[in-house]
Amino acid sequence: MITILAEKPSVAREIAGVLGAKSKRDGYIEGNGYAITWAFGHLVELDEPESYDDSLKRWSLDPLPFIPEKFKLRLNKMKGVSTQFRIIESLFKQSESIICATDAGREGELIFRYIQEKARATKVPAKRLWISSLTSSAIRDGFNNLRPLSDYDSLASAAKCRSEADWIIGLNATRAYTVKYSHGSGVFSVGRVQTPVLAMIVNRDREIARFVSSPFWELKTLYRNATFIHESKRFDSIEPAQIILQKITNQPLTITSVEESDQTIPPPLLFDLTELQRTMNRMTGMSATATLAVAQSLYESKLITYPRTDSRHLSDDIFPQCQSTINKLASAYPQECGGITRVIKLKRFFNSSKVSDHHAIIPTGVLSGSLTGPNKLVYDLIVKSFLAIFYPPCERVKTEVSAVTAEEKFSTSGIREKVAGWKVLYPKEKASEEEQELPAFIVGESGPHNPIIRKSETKPPKYFTEATLLSAMEFCGKEIDDDEIREALKEKGLGTPATRASIIETLVKRDYIRKEKKNLRAQPRGEQLIDLLADQRTLTSPELTGSWEQELHRIARGESDPAKFRSAIREFASAVVSPVKSGSSPLGLGSCPLCGSPVIVGTKGGFGCSSWKLGCMFRFHGEQFGVKLSEEQVQQLLARGRLARPRKLVAPDGTECSGYLAMDSHGNFSILSREEKLEGESFGTCPNCRSSVMEQYKSYSCSGCDLVIWKTIAGKKITPELAKLLLSGKKSSKFTSFKSKAGKKFSACLVIKGDKVEMEF
Repeated sequence: MITILAEKPSVAREIAGVLGAKSKRDGYIEGNGYAITWAFGHLVELDEPESYDDSLKRWSLDPLPFIPEKFKLRLNKMKGVSTQFRIIESLFKQSESIICATDAGREGELIFRYIQEKARATKVPAKRLWISSLTSSAIRDGFNNLRPLSDYDSLASAAKCRSEADWIIGLNATRAYTVKYSHGSGVFSVGRVQTPVLAMIVNRDREIARFVSSPFWELKTLYRNATFIHESKRFDSIEPAQIILQKITNQPLTITSVEESDQTIPPPLLFDLTELQRTMNRMTGMSATATLAVAQSLYESKLITYPRTDSRHLSDDIFPQCQSTINKLASAYPQECGGITRVIKLKRFFNSSKVSDHHAIIPTGVLSGSLTGPNKLVYDLIVKSFLAIFYPPCERVKTEVSAVTAEEKFSTSGIREKVAGWKVLYPKEKASEEEQELPAFIVGESGPHNPIIRKSETKPPKYFTEATLLSAMEFCGKEIDDDEIREALKEKGLGTPATRASIIETLVKRDYIRKEKKNLRAQPRGEQLIDLLADQRTLTSPELTGSWEQELHRIARGESDPAKFRSAIREFASAVVSPVKSGSSPLGLGSCPLCGSPVIVGTKGGFGCSSWKLGCMFRFHGEQFGVKLSEEQVQQLLARGRLARPRKLVAPDGTECSGYLAMDSHGNFSILSREEKLEGESFGTCPNCRSSVMEQYKSYSCSGCDLVIWKTIAGKKITPELAKLLLSGKKSSKFTSFKSKAGKKFSACLVIKGDKVEMEF
């Protein structure tokens, strides 16, 4: 008998159908000499620390860092796992050979190898089924081309290195920071990948909060329905623009040059999982987790190829199947398929050297007329992406036009489409000003125009959405639009296409971040963790974690020694634990805006970066604009970019004024007037002074007095709805989830009294 182990029951059923195995048994399907059984994902996992040493049942700094010489395995505690494992173990022992049919990738390999090891079946001859589609033909082809399991030993080594690294760093860092700094407030979960991702979100939020908007003015003019802009682009004050406006009003505008250049835009690369998730989030707001679930469902329904891929190319051997796939799709997509005149193999899309475990996501040609909602939307996207690679490129002309009026120079640019090509498959988006459709201009033509001054403000970076965060995770903190550059950098990403969605959800579940419509925002506990890790740049560095992922790719290809990676991880765990055990405080007064290190009290009443010996130049005097800064005020400035309330200040010219003392992202001090827009929109109205209440990172704070509603009070999360209720003057209902400093639960109501939120028992 040959036993086949699939990753899920649904996949086992598909394989059994192709092999003619029809007899259903308890936990497997039998027939034609095969027993097809299944796991439930990660059936076997690394064991808990206490299995190595009873002393590890109690969380303490003493045994850290703890790194096992040899890792132990245990069964997942999910219901039904133990029973299913015993069935698999029994089948393995009865078999003359085993076929690994788990998902063809790093995690699928890990699932099989751990089950094989736990079942003591490593000496049973084994082969590997490696397929990218669940169609009957793909499964048959896979069984005709089974390979020795040993061909995938390097992939298995990479998988085990990843699993062990996450266990080692997660255990040691989480226990160290929780024991040292949580003070009963709960676990500080630290992870090899999740923590750098959290750091990106926290740092982006703080960059936005510290951003001080600056006004600027643009001088534009409308001529023949085309918008021209003055050569100065932006004016820092309105007066110079007004002088030029007065000068050119009622003066004709003359075209001085027209330059045209042809542009050829090829179809976009095909979808990998991350690009599919990014596109769905951008288009519809669908979460990465939901997109993966839809794609997995489409895969198991045989409609698309394997979705958990990091490749946007197809291997060369896929090309002969493409015409057949297009023919099958034609009945459901007649117009889209009808636009393909020739099926040509282009190296931009067909390149085996750029395909690792799996090729890009494409339709199989199997049709289903019952798809609706998100399922249909995702499937349509994948189909159009596939068909687009056989369409001609988009051809257009870019036009640069220069003009002059009263000796003042203006210019504009625009696009004129010659051949739509692949773009006919996609609805036209609203054109930007740079891509406006221009009329045909002639050098020397002249006529009236309508000049205008437009006031704008510099804008802060945007909050992360799942789409932009997935980009940043894929490219180590960088958001890159260009397809080719993305391909070159993607090996250095955080996590894998299969894990990025779950990382985001984990951060939400642990109350480190929250979702606000499409935006991802840091929660106070997430900020607190990143502040605690201020002296552990390696734990929060996307680049370092990305380099580890790159090393795992090299191990999977047999190009790097797993022992070297394991040794580096062990050394790193020791380096993480050591400063925590030594008792040094990582928090300081906040993070340096220049390098992220802790800010500390300096000599002579000043403050500065703790990394001054390493060359960081951030330091400032303890008195700014007439305010003698306390340590608490410095913490406010570093955390949210300004002090909580206005006060009397001394301007640089020596005059007194009233305003907010502010610090920008470069550590420069300034005065914000009461009228200037502060960070964020008004959250509500203060019941005491009627000023605007602004949402901060850790609180809802009045801009006119000292009223503060902290977002966490005695362990209880204060939701926006509850904060607005309190601002309305009402008392909250009775809550039972408060915790004292000793960790004991108690009940109370909340109500605003004066400038504080107080409890009523």
